Amino acid sequence: MKLFSVAAAVVGLFLMTALVAYFGVGAVIRSFSAVGWEGFAAICAIHLVLIVLMGIAWGVLMPGTPLWVPVWGRLLRDSGSEVLPLSQVGGYVLGARAVTLAGVTGTTATASTIVDVTLELFGQLAYTALGISLLISVKPDVAIAVPVLAGLSAAGLLAGGFLLVQRCGLAQIERFVRIIGRGWADKAAAGVAALHTALAELYRSRSRVLFSFALHLACWIASTLEAWVALRFARAPLSFRAVLVMESLLYAVRSVAFAVPNAVGVQEGAYILLGAGFGLVPEAALALSLLKRARDLTIGLPALAGWQLLEGGRLRCRIAISRRLRDSGTRNPGRDGRGSSLVSWLR
Repeated sequence: MKLFSVAAAVVGLFLMTALVAYFGVGAVIRSFSAVGWEGFAAICAIHLVLIVLMGIAWGVLMPGTPLWVPVWGRLLRDSGSEVLPLSQVGGYVLGARAVTLAGVTGTTATASTIVDVTLELFGQLAYTALGISLLISVKPDVAIAVPVLAGLSAAGLLAGGFLLVQRCGLAQIERFVRIIGRGWADKAAAGVAALHTALAELYRSRSRVLFSFALHLACWIASTLEAWVALRFARAPLSFRAVLVMESLLYAVRSVAFAVPNAVGVQEGAYILLGAGFGLVPEAALALSLLKRARDLTIGLPALAGWQLLEGGRLRCRIAISRRLRDSGTRNPGRDGRGSSLVSWLR
């Protein structure tokens, strides 16, 4: 899988470079520069607000957790997915790891991440359905409608299957693991059982699930503002409806290409093809894509640097405590009983 991701990233970078070269580096740079610093700051500000809202949508599933924890986790999740050479799954793991460092249990972090990702997926499907509905209302005979509707139906079935596995499938996995043996199998079964219980508890609170879904859907629709504002500043304005259709279909394409790190090349090609249907010239479409990547770097790099500092500090602390335990154990092992609790914490 790693080899595929690396190969996909290399091919994507080549495609992105080839597209920029084909349509003219100078033209793309002019379209990119036309947005200006004010436009770029506005886009980054909108995106930060959306990250906070999406963090709240995740935090709803972790009652009692301070608000900054899921917001921080969401920031790292998106930063990992969009900046590091990771697939979207890698970003999910990074976000879950971030909230565990803030005191959330591993089971809660994993279960809430799974449910949050599921609800965001359903929100995206609704967003895409809204986009294709608006497109059909304007152009009933548009050729792209049929394949998109077919893909949306297939995605809906897959999402429904993913939800069904969460509700029922983990219980079957737990039984199977318990049957095949003891030892590691018992530990694995206990972990699966704990996860299944946590998932069931989350889905039992329908009000929280519905609120989280509604907030994710609102964030998907509001994300249209970023491209709409960027095109306004770039003097290539499109109607909000047109941008919503284009963005909803773009993210549908990105979801299909989830295994390609950062959707490199995929996003650029999709913008050119989709933008052409609304009169957006290729260099402006490429500039919009590159602008989003610049936004991701501007927001993501400081976040990842902060996370690296926290991880490094935690590692140094673990090493220091381990050395003290080893030294104290050599001189006077088990003197006050504190060593066992510290070792348990380190594990």
